[in-house]
Amino acid sequence: MEYRRIKDQENYGEKSQTDVENQHGKPFSVGAAESVPGSGVSSTNKSNWKLKSVVTIALTLLTSSQAILIVWSKRAGKYDYSVTTANFSVEALKCTLSLAALVRIWKSHGVTADNTLSTSFEEVNVYPIPAILYLIKNLLQYYIFAYVDAPAYQILKNLNIISTGVLYRIILKKKLSKIQWAAFILLCAGCTTAQLNSTSDRVLQTPVQGWVMAIVMALLSGFAGVYTEAIIKKRPSRNINVQNFWLYVFGMIFNLVAICIQDYDEVMNKGFFHGYSFITVCMVLNHALSGIAVSMVMKYADNIVKVYSTSVAMLLTAVVSVFLFGFHLSLAFFLGSMVVSVSVYLHSIGKPQPQK
Repeated sequence: MEYRRIKDQENYGEKSQTDVENQHGKPFSVGAAESVPGSGVSSTNKSNWKLKSVVTIALTLLTSSQAILIVWSKRAGKYDYSVTTANFSVEALKCTLSLAALVRIWKSHGVTADNTLSTSFEEVNVYPIPAILYLIKNLLQYYIFAYVDAPAYQILKNLNIISTGVLYRIILKKKLSKIQWAAFILLCAGCTTAQLNSTSDRVLQTPVQGWVMAIVMALLSGFAGVYTEAIIKKRPSRNINVQNFWLYVFGMIFNLVAICIQDYDEVMNKGFFHGYSFITVCMVLNHALSGIAVSMVMKYADNIVKVYSTSVAMLLTAVVSVFLFGFHLSLAFFLGSMVVSVSVYLHSIGKPQPQK
């Protein structure tokens, strides 16, 4: 019965699962808002519109500035700081934000079985797998910029839509429509078009190493995302902040291991925050807040908002890179960006309709 209920929720789309949740993870009654007479409805709609607008703008700015801040934090083509400590700082900040949200819930609603941090081995033993996958993916995120620039990274990052869709079909047995499969092909064409290089002997601007790293990151991100969603849906009544907290705790643990393996001597001799600049701090804040913003979009807005934010972010990254890094905005890149934007939109609206 639990599996049947989860599948029914999926058939009506992610919006029905997350957009109308309260802080305890229980759905609000949509009709409750409609039953408020007169000005109550207008006030509620206006408040929701403002919240959606703020979340959309925040996600767009955070997404577009993510790659820019990573590139900007480099000095003479290399990172003066330890990328493993930066990754740990991101996980620690996200863990702190999740805990702060829980404290606020405890003060207003009290501690319940769904929002308590008390847990069991059976519940938390599934979190190490996505935590390790996100660790590898996030570390590759720094090293890929040896082969690609910020705008190209924003384009190639959309490959995780393909990996996520295929893994959804394989792992969660979620059907994909013909429109979504066509969107995958269009997405590959758009990414390739954006990388066409007419100024040199190379056909593509991004070398093979960059493409390989982008594909590996897409696979890691897709598998981690699908696996995490399966964990969350296994106990849908559990507060999302509790689930995020334990995921980030394991992320911190594995990042500490990475620090010990890769940068132990440097951290011990020079300090944990050696080489950090104002840009580095902004980058850490950006990565942490981006995860929170995505959660807010899925809770308070809808998937279309996320699609529009991603599309606008690609172009905004390219425009800003022109002024900061001297990026050449070619016709191929512009057309490729448009194709990618269309494919992302088609994928979002091409969900299979629920069978009546």
